[in-house]
Amino acid sequence: MAAGLEKQRVKLKIENVSKIFGDGDNRVVALDKTSFEVKEGEFVTILGPSGCGKSTILRIVAGLTQPSSGKALLDDKIIDSPGADRGMVFQSYTLFPWLTIQKNIEFGLELKGMDKAERSRIASHYLELIGLKGFENAYPKNLSGGMKQRVAIARALANDPEVLLMDEPFGALDAQTRAIMQEILLKAWQESKKTILFVTHDVEEAIFLGDTVYVMTARPGRIKAKIEVPLVRPRSFDVKNTPGFLDLKQEILQLIREESIKAANI
Repeated sequence: MAAGLEKQRVKLKIENVSKIFGDGDNRVVALDKTSFEVKEGEFVTILGPSGCGKSTILRIVAGLTQPSSGKALLDDKIIDSPGADRGMVFQSYTLFPWLTIQKNIEFGLELKGMDKAERSRIASHYLELIGLKGFENAYPKNLSGGMKQRVAIARALANDPEVLLMDEPFGALDAQTRAIMQEILLKAWQESKKTILFVTHDVEEAIFLGDTVYVMTARPGRIKAKIEVPLVRPRSFDVKNTPGFLDLKQEILQLIREESIKAANI
């Protein structure tokens, strides 16, 4: 866990959240009495088999979906709608193709009524942070998948949310690009100190990025295990080959395997 994190206040709470879709014979329990906490400035990753409700949790925190029971709270206030205090990055790039990279990053700031000079300053800062200085006037169609996702992350950070929600943002990338994006994201997080809730299927990614890893059960999703990552920060790619990392990876893989077997009815 990041140094001093244990002393930080709780930023986000998920309290006994259940989510049911449909009714009658079409009733599906996606989440069942799920509870966990995220401290201020903490990087939390969520793992679990397909269909366990990981993305549903993010949508509830984003205010895009309401729980069937239980509640999600941000700074002890119930979340019941979307808000600027939460930013979201999806697996798809969600950039505006008719806007330049600079204008994509500035978009939310312009909606807030921020003046042009300040918008430009903030966008330039995040372009440099994500390693895309010099691409200000390019359009999304001119960028690779990894570059587009960097812009999506920069746009979310530029809006200065209290919590950044990330739904498998690197899932569509090749292995090499994905590894680089993980390091870029850690660099941005170290600088911004944002609270991040990150959903992934990738065990290695969850460990490398996270202070805490929550492993979920097969549907209906519940928290199966909370695992605090003891690896020191800042982290580099080399940590993935250390005994501590590999031992933790094996432990979590076994937990995921147990739930994946249940989900597959093997």
